[in-house]
Amino acid sequence: MESLNQIISDISALLWGWPMIILLLGTHIYLTIRLRFPQRKIFTAIRLSVTRDKDATGDVSQFGALATALAATIGTGNIIGIATAVSLGGPGAVFWCWITGVFGIATKYSEGLLAIKYRVKTPDGTMLGGPMYALERGLGWKWLAVLFALFAFLASFGIGSTVQANAISTIAHDTFGISPWLTGVVVTVLVALVVLGGIRSIARVCGALVPFMAVFYVVGCLYILIVNGSYVWPAVQLIVSSAFSPQAAGGGFVGGTLIMAARYGIARGLFSNESGLGSAPIVAAAAQTRNPVRQALVSATGTFWDTVIICALTGIVIVSSILMHPDIDYTDGAALTKMAFAKIPVVGTPLLAVGLFTFAFSTILGWCYYGERCVEYLSPKHPHRSMAAYRSAYIVAVFVGSVIGLDIVWNIADCMNALMALPNLVSLLLLSGVLVRETRKYLWEDRLHEWSDDMEK
Repeated sequence: MESLNQIISDISALLWGWPMIILLLGTHIYLTIRLRFPQRKIFTAIRLSVTRDKDATGDVSQFGALATALAATIGTGNIIGIATAVSLGGPGAVFWCWITGVFGIATKYSEGLLAIKYRVKTPDGTMLGGPMYALERGLGWKWLAVLFALFAFLASFGIGSTVQANAISTIAHDTFGISPWLTGVVVTVLVALVVLGGIRSIARVCGALVPFMAVFYVVGCLYILIVNGSYVWPAVQLIVSSAFSPQAAGGGFVGGTLIMAARYGIARGLFSNESGLGSAPIVAAAAQTRNPVRQALVSATGTFWDTVIICALTGIVIVSSILMHPDIDYTDGAALTKMAFAKIPVVGTPLLAVGLFTFAFSTILGWCYYGERCVEYLSPKHPHRSMAAYRSAYIVAVFVGSVIGLDIVWNIADCMNALMALPNLVSLLLLSGVLVRETRKYLWEDRLHEWSDDMEK
């Protein structure tokens, strides 16, 4: 088993190496330039995200779709993952992570637009969309669409269910001494109660949970930054200077070359916000919207909140804490995160535990929806039977993940995520003409209020 795990780990490292990083970041930059920097419309996008199109066709509100996508995106990687990037790449990794989020907004926008443009309506009125439909209907490449759906289906059992459940049970055991078996039972029951209700149930819970967990976590970060007050600006300066200098320096940092900072920062940012992976557009397709560009803008805010705000806050918290205590061992990302949050008297450690719990739990819910839609695409003749079987297997996987070690599952999940990205990036690049045409019509010509001919009023 150890040999197999090492082989899969090596494959994962290969898939997430420089070629993938360059391809993803290159796509972000290309789409940013070709679409004339849609990032400049981020405040318009935020306003639209809380504006309901009551007469528009769709399964959930625009905010419900965004909340579900954020639920799957914002996870333990936003907390411990950033600390790990700093420990491996130095403080400059935070800057590169942030830059990835800024440019990734354009890719998330593009994914959301194609999801609405090529979505289909089932006989029972359900809206279905995502990269598999863009590949099939936009490019006529059914075989590649099937591969994407297969990779996403497999990824849902890894990064979506088992590893998140394992994170929850580990947190509960390490912080409160609760048995993983008990945690597994409780989490499994909670997940079952939500996912068996379908997309509306998932969106409703995520719509309540995501704002709570984000505000809860951000408030904790802001308190730590107040405690670290005199080290915050030096931390920001160090993050920026280390991103471009050949040697990270200052505080307790040693080593950390420019290449290492860029590699780990970019990789963590890409993995955290999922821009380009093709997961978020699956739920964006269910949104009630009057034209593709409106939902595309709403989808783009997901990357803004996930990376530009939350990951940046986490990074500054981590680096300022290290500057404040230069003698600490910063090579362990998890321990580093616990140290930073321990600055909050009494409630610091429980706050971190609750934050990690809610992030992981919401990710389980969001990825269940992604997996369901992929199963429905792969088995169109018996969708209800297949989805019922999938939900049952997914719920079981949550319990299994709570009570067993998952190193090999983590590595398999990483591989599936990378394999998902490849066909999705193909659709984004080859359909960029469609992206430009739709963006010109509704965004550049200031016609966001208009209805698309493809939408029903």
